[in-house]
Amino acid sequence: MGIKYWEFEDAPFKDKVKNPKAAEIARVFFDNETEAYRFALLLSMAKKQGLRLKDVPKSIPIATAKRYLDYAVQIGLLKHENAVYEVTDRYSKPFKNIAAYIKAWMESNSEEDLEVDFPNAKQGRQEKRGGRAKKDGESGPAGIP
Repeated sequence: MGIKYWEFEDAPFKDKVKNPKAAEIARVFFDNETEAYRFALLLSMAKKQGLRLKDVPKSIPIATAKRYLDYAVQIGLLKHENAVYEVTDRYSKPFKNIAAYIKAWMESNSEEDLEVDFPNAKQGRQEKRGGRAKKDGESGPAGIP
């Protein structure tokens, strides 16, 4: 978790809470821009109407989305009932102002442009890494092509 405590002290916090964004919440939990982008995108989708794994955008692998959504359930941002992820207010408050900022974001109705907030995030699926490429005529295990 990359919490920059000074951003959530009283003076800077009062300015931030006026316009809450999922990007700021994601940056609290993830230092990597791509991970933060994906987490923010999934949070935004869950906030709008609830999110099922089958409705996850093609740019995010299902296993990755499930891992991020389960993490959000674990920390109390989302609840998972009847195969739907939805926002909840069960967030534990070890960091009072972060919890208040997240609550303000949940209650706001402003639209967010996550591509602008995360300009360096890799979007789309990752190319296959490793593994051996099959050659023409080569059979798999037990002679299966």
